[in-house]
Amino acid sequence: MKRRQLIARALVWLGAAAAWPLLALRAEASSLREQLARSPYVYVSPLRSDGSESRCHAEVWFAWLDESVVMIVSSDRWKARAIGRGLAKARIWVGDQGRWKGLLSLNERFRSAPSFDAIGEQVADEALLDRLLAAYEAKYPEEIGKWRDKMRRGYADRSRVLVRYRPEQPL
Repeated sequence: MKRRQLIARALVWLGAAAAWPLLALRAEASSLREQLARSPYVYVSPLRSDGSESRCHAEVWFAWLDESVVMIVSSDRWKARAIGRGLAKARIWVGDQGRWKGLLSLNERFRSAPSFDAIGEQVADEALLDRLLAAYEAKYPEEIGKWRDKMRRGYADRSRVLVRYRPEQPL
């Protein structure tokens, strides 16, 4: 093999080796988007002002709408109260890792799931609520009948709030 061919091949290998982490990262992000599109739950932990996680790590119904995790929660829950207090950052894990309450909570399995940090906001948007409930109809067909009207009434009387979490970094 000639010296030029050897150098050319070495440069190709070096370029591929340098690009590999970027390609893997892009595949992981694509995979995370796909998981958000099909996962029944996310686990959300509001972050305190020092960046540490709160103790709130419950599985939550959600929809992936407009590049955001959207949900409706009781206004007295930590997720809503934290945002109301200016603690908008949260960590979100994606996937069904079992119920948080009960024995499964002891192993914190959700921590092995893909995750990202996000900025949350409370949103007053009737059209977004309609889209969220339509997504819930498709995603949770067996349970939504019990919750749909409660969610609508709660949104109307403000005992429930619409929350949108946008990833801090593009996925």
